[in-house]
Amino acid sequence: MSVYDFQVNTLHGKEVSLKEYEGDVLLIVNTASKCGFTPQFRGLQELYDEFRDHHFQILGFPSNQFANQEPGTSEEIGEFCQMNYGVTFPMFEKIDVKGSNAHPLFQYLTREAPGVLGSKAVKWNFTKFLVDSKGRVIKRYAPKTTPDKIENDIRKLLASGKSE
Repeated sequence: MSVYDFQVNTLHGKEVSLKEYEGDVLLIVNTASKCGFTPQFRGLQELYDEFRDHHFQILGFPSNQFANQEPGTSEEIGEFCQMNYGVTFPMFEKIDVKGSNAHPLFQYLTREAPGVLGSKAVKWNFTKFLVDSKGRVIKRYAPKTTPDKIENDIRKLLASGKSE
């Protein structure tokens, strides 16, 4: 099993297979528009701008599960991200990322890369999962880990993919 086994819906409601991203290094992030970590959208976009031409994608998944910090509709979320942070990386429909109704993708991600002390639950917005070009979950990053702190790990995965 890999992340390529999952289907997700874009902000516009179109079903997409994550198999479309096969061969790319992925950073999968649960997001929110009204969170203290929301300014990380800027750093995420900078990573995307720097690496997108090198088989790298960021996939954003809004969630309203943490203090109702993502109350908007898909259209409002898309407009907010684009207008305030210039987000051009793929954003998907709002989903649950924890609990019994968690999207199967996030059930898989948290099982493959548990958090501190083996915790599987996503604790807050902007938890990030780094996935290699074969669809394997490599690492989980805490919400407070800023995108610039992940850059070296992305570089290493992109470099290792070239030699395979």
